[in-house]
Amino acid sequence: MAGPSAAEGWSSRFGFLMASIGFAVGLGNIWRFPYVTGENGGSAFVLVYLVCVFVIGVPILMAEVLLGRRGASTPPGSFANLSRHAGGSELWAGVGYLNLATAFLIVVAYGVVAGWVIYYFVQAIGGGFAGLTTTASINLFSSLTADSGSMMFWALVAMAVAGLIIAGGVRKGIERAVTILMPLLFLLLVGLAIFNVFAGGMSETLAYLFAPDFSKLSGSVFLAAVGQAFFSIGVAMAGMMMFGAYLPSNVSIASSAFIIVIADTLVALLAGLVIFPFVFVNGLDPAGGTGLIFQTLPVAFSQVPGGAVIAVLFFLLLSVAAVTSIVGLVEPLVAWLTERFGLARVTATAAVVGASLTGGVVSALSYNTWSSVTFGALSLGEWIDFIPNQIMLPLGGLLIAIFIAWALPRNESLQELGLSEAAFRVWYTLLKYVAGPAVLIILVTGLA
Repeated sequence: MAGPSAAEGWSSRFGFLMASIGFAVGLGNIWRFPYVTGENGGSAFVLVYLVCVFVIGVPILMAEVLLGRRGASTPPGSFANLSRHAGGSELWAGVGYLNLATAFLIVVAYGVVAGWVIYYFVQAIGGGFAGLTTTASINLFSSLTADSGSMMFWALVAMAVAGLIIAGGVRKGIERAVTILMPLLFLLLVGLAIFNVFAGGMSETLAYLFAPDFSKLSGSVFLAAVGQAFFSIGVAMAGMMMFGAYLPSNVSIASSAFIIVIADTLVALLAGLVIFPFVFVNGLDPAGGTGLIFQTLPVAFSQVPGGAVIAVLFFLLLSVAAVTSIVGLVEPLVAWLTERFGLARVTATAAVVGASLTGGVVSALSYNTWSSVTFGALSLGEWIDFIPNQIMLPLGGLLIAIFIAWALPRNESLQELGLSEAAFRVWYTLLKYVAGPAVLIILVTGLA
């Protein structure tokens, strides 16, 4: 291997899987996936989603990890290495830079939201939800988002925790952390779900999430499933490509991709079994989104037996998901700085965290002082979300699919994946004629 992966890689497949699952499992799919499922036909939607995730998500995820391991460098370097080797243009490195820019813009906004989670975790530890009324809960969240200084402090805490993990290196930092944090996340999810079996609301939750309602299936539902399949597993954000560059050649990319996707989906469904029983027992709105997490659930925790402990565990769970996602977003940026400018890992980590927090100031201000600032039809906050998520992400995913399926010699992919000819042909066909066009549809509809 060349580039940053020459110094160290994953010591085990388990470390790679935990890091990749931690990156894929973010705050969005913990609250959003169960809600989207319930609103779009329950298990009928889950069925459509699983089809989409295996015909769209898995092929692109395999392509991205393949790109990283075969290119053995940071995202721009991997594209340049492979294109050069195939006799193509080194301009393909621009896709790697697009992926890095996407990761940076997402972490700028994500760091602020991760700060909210850390703040609520600390509030829960201090018993801040005891006797909380709906009005008091709304005021608590409003006071947080109105205070840019407070938001940036807690964003700093979230980013600093992720930065300390990354600064330790791939094995001693990232791998050591995720092999503790991800089993902890699964343990918390299962434990809270079991608690809900006895606390009530589980029967309503199972009906909401899993009762099939095929009458709800429509073109918009299929589009929601395609979008969820693409966005939820973390492709085109540079993280999976970078993690692939650290992956030993004897580890199967295909089986790893399946495990990552299954685990990501399982976490999202388990999250529904954790969140929605509280929602139904307390007569809350399951479509509450971020408001559900930060405004209505704290009230629910204040009203159930053992709610103080449950609140601590729940926001610890969210904190783990937030930090492991930040690690996956920041690591490729750090690796690029060390490769491109020869910076020490600690210095590069400090630079990326500092730059992310500087950009985060704009994101924080979009919730209060600059909330009325608009460009065209969208507010500043909407632009911060729209540009990386609706334009850069699907564009990056589309270009990854095009590069692997059309620009890279077929034999390169066949050799790297180590699949049988029949299995490879299925993956290659899906990437070329299904996954790529589907991501193009996501891009076009996002722009529309």
